[in-house]
Amino acid sequence: MSELTPLQRLHRIQAIDLNLDRLRAEEGNFPGELRQARAEQDQLNNDLEDTEITLEGIEKRVRQQELDLAGVREQVTRAREEQEKSAFDARAQSQYGSRIQQLEERAEEMEEDLVPLRERARELGEKAAGLREQHRALRPRLSELEGADEQRVQELRDQGEGERQERAELASQLDGRTLKEYDLIRKAKKGVGLAEVKGGRCSACNVVLPVNVQQKVAQSKLPPVKCPSCGRFLIRLDV
Repeated sequence: MSELTPLQRLHRIQAIDLNLDRLRAEEGNFPGELRQARAEQDQLNNDLEDTEITLEGIEKRVRQQELDLAGVREQVTRAREEQEKSAFDARAQSQYGSRIQQLEERAEEMEEDLVPLRERARELGEKAAGLREQHRALRPRLSELEGADEQRVQELRDQGEGERQERAELASQLDGRTLKEYDLIRKAKKGVGLAEVKGGRCSACNVVLPVNVQQKVAQSKLPPVKCPSCGRFLIRLDV
C-alpha cells in the first residue's frame, strides 16, 4: 500500500467502487422465480381486495333489502290484525284485502329481487375463499424463495466486505478534499470519477487531450488534473 502514489491509490479505490457498484446492482437483480411469486402474491392480494369490496357492497344491499322486506311483512301482519279488529262491513274488508294484496305482491317482488343478490354474494364469498386458499398455498414457496434470496444477498455483501475494508484503508491515506471531490465527480458521472489517459485520449469520454494536459497528468501530482471535456480526474498508468 505504501508504495502506491496517491493517484494510484485513487485508481484502486475507483476499481473497488466499480466492483461494489456491480455487487449492489446484483443485489437488486431478483431471481425470476421470486419475481414471479411476488407478482402472483400481489395479484392475489389485489383480486382478493377487489372481491371483498364488491362482496361487502352486495351484502350491504342484501341486508338493506332484507330489512325492507321484513318491514313490508310486518305491515302485512298489522294490516291483517286491523282487518280482523276493525273491518266490520264488506267495504272495509275489501279495502283491507286490497291493501294486504298490494303489500304481499310487493313482498314477493322483493323476494325475487333478493334471489340474484344472494346468489351473487354466495359466488363472491366462494371466490374470496378460493383466493385466500391460493394465498395460503403460495406462502411456503414464497417464504422459501425469500429466504434463498436473503442468503444470496448476504453472500454478495460478504464478497464485498474485504474490498470495503481495503477501500477504507486506502481512503485514510488520501487527503479528504481529493477524496470528496472524487466522490462528487463519480456521483455525477455514472460511477466513474477517475479516467486513464490512453493514446493521448481520456478513456472515459475519448476526447484528445492537449499536450500540456497530458504532461501534467504524467507528473502524477496532487491535486489531480481534470479532463477539460468531461471533468473527471485523470491518471496515466504507463509512466
